[in-house]
Amino acid sequence: MNLRDLDYLVAVAEERHFGRAARRCHVGQPTLSTQIRKLEAELGVTLIERNPRQVLLTEAGEHIVERARAILREADTIRELARRAADPASGTVRVGLFPTLGPYLLPHIVPVLRGRFPRLELLLVEEKTEDVLRLLDTGRLDAGLLALPIDDERLHVEPLFEEQFLLAVPHGHRLAGSSEPIDPSALVGEDVLLLADGHCLRDQALSICRLVGATERSDFRATSLETLRHMVAAGVGITLLPELSVQPPVARTEHVVLRRFTDPVPSRTIALAWRRSSALAAFLPLLADAGACDAERPRADDRWRGRLMTRASTALRRVRAEHQVDERVHELLATDPRGRSPEILRREMKPDDGAQQHGAGGVAATRVDR
Repeated sequence: MNLRDLDYLVAVAEERHFGRAARRCHVGQPTLSTQIRKLEAELGVTLIERNPRQVLLTEAGEHIVERARAILREADTIRELARRAADPASGTVRVGLFPTLGPYLLPHIVPVLRGRFPRLELLLVEEKTEDVLRLLDTGRLDAGLLALPIDDERLHVEPLFEEQFLLAVPHGHRLAGSSEPIDPSALVGEDVLLLADGHCLRDQALSICRLVGATERSDFRATSLETLRHMVAAGVGITLLPELSVQPPVARTEHVVLRRFTDPVPSRTIALAWRRSSALAAFLPLLADAGACDAERPRADDRWRGRLMTRASTALRRVRAEHQVDERVHELLATDPRGRSPEILRREMKPDDGAQQHGAGGVAATRVDR
């Protein structure tokens, strides 16, 4: 018995077809069939029921395949540990992510990952959430980009960023008339277009609908976000879209109006998850950190510009207030009956209680104790 034979057995068990299993293992079907028969002879038990229409595992075969998967995972771990010891940021990382995230997140994170880890081969697999979790469990993925919550104690979960939902409505809809954020309660009684079963975004949107009193439009279920977007443009209804799906490089859709929500803003948390026993457990936090930084960049840039503007406004108010104090000091020097010096007058001048209410162009009023 060797690892190659166990790999052949697991491939047949998962493909349920000798031809597909042989192609997956890059060998001819006769070779694969011969090796499995040799394995059965060595173990003294039949592992596979063979008939023209289907391939079935015997009861013993089911148990042995389960153990074979564990052995192959451990062998992969040993190889990966040796490779990572030589160069932690090299090799291959297989990451799964779901369809309503992948096309919109990858343009933001792939360039920075290439720049930060130039020797890393990143293999991306797009599957629905339940399939990503299954592939993680079987060791065919190293990590998964998923939306919280993730209820699996075997996985380490590293939150990356919070993604807000936006309301998408067609031109002419009653909610399309303003650019101001909308209160979620405005969706009460609305029928919302949603994705088909199996998409985690459907479950997230349904939770939001139940929370605000909206309902699902029962006669339509889309298979992709792009279908939802075009149905809204056609005036069929309204929907909820994740923020990344409406940011560049995604082109703007004509006849669709996007509205942000007021607090509490509906959102989802995106996280990177991996097996606690993974050979990449020391490296994946570095990958998560890079993904979090770049995914947040579009919104972070806005926040940074906002902070700069706030600081500039504060500085401007301070300069103007100090200038006004100087003018008042000069006025009071000529009339102050107590003959105080400019320094004493300046210290005694205090901002008026209403000064904090002025905007960026406001000048703080001052008073002096006489």
